[in-house]
Amino acid sequence: MKKLFLLLLFASSPLLADDAPSAELQQDARVRIGINEPGRDVGYTVGDILTRTVTLEVKKPYELVRTSLPIVGYEKRYKGQVTGIELSGSKLEQSSGPDTNRYTLQLSYQVFTNNVVAKPAALPAETIKFSAAGKQFDYRIPSWNFRISPLAVFGQVVVEKDMSPLRGPLLLDAAPHKQFMTALLIVLGLSLLGLVYILGVHTWLPRMGGPFAQAYRELRKMPATDVGLQQAVACVHEALNQTAGSSVFSTLGFIESKSGFLPVTAELDRFFTLSRHVFFEPSMPHGLDQTPLVWLRKFCLACRHCERGLK
Repeated sequence: MKKLFLLLLFASSPLLADDAPSAELQQDARVRIGINEPGRDVGYTVGDILTRTVTLEVKKPYELVRTSLPIVGYEKRYKGQVTGIELSGSKLEQSSGPDTNRYTLQLSYQVFTNNVVAKPAALPAETIKFSAAGKQFDYRIPSWNFRISPLAVFGQVVVEKDMSPLRGPLLLDAAPHKQFMTALLIVLGLSLLGLVYILGVHTWLPRMGGPFAQAYRELRKMPATDVGLQQAVACVHEALNQTAGSSVFSTLGFIESKSGFLPVTAELDRFFTLSRHVFFEPSMPHGLDQTPLVWLRKFCLACRHCERGLK
């Protein structure tokens, strides 16, 4: 039973197990090796490329026999069957030190096999040669084991029972939602800025501190009395004069110089009628269907919109 167990254990080992590095070759004192393996050893599928960088320092006068390097396009075999791991790229760089020759070998392997379940595989061990003055010896670069994942899951999978620590968390891509939220915040900011510009009574932005804006602030403080109405009418007259740059006595003259106030032409006629009623002809009806001071505030607000370029 013990022999049977050992036989099964060896049979379940990764592909290319017979290419494991020889202890005698691996411990050669004439060579020092360093290997940068791929960043992970699981999760590879058909078509993926795995790159390992091998650094070899050999004592002088030994030099690498370049014809012993692995051949690009060659696919290793195991017991006469292709393994599905093919060398797709090879790059060699050489430098020299005081006592050693240094070789940096970059090997890229591509996966050409797949299975319905994850299966073990290995980047093959590669045997290279060094020579000097007619002497030659072999050195074997060790294999590297990894796992090939299936392209699709075979059968049903219960997520609670498939929480492998080798698999990272299942993350959702929040980038589109963040972009949409950013766009909404920009629209909200512009909308608030527009509301501040339309409804604001202070001079926070350009064209917010005009004569009618100042007059509107004053009208909001005036009492609903005859004296308050006279002060309000005088305040609006002052705003008209400041806007026109001269004294204004009629609607036509003001509109000709300030065409931006064309939407309030009819209200300007009513204002001058109200002005005559307040200062010169109290017996003449003012023609307003609401309290004069309330209407005057609305009129001044409309003029402030025209002053700010709002239609």
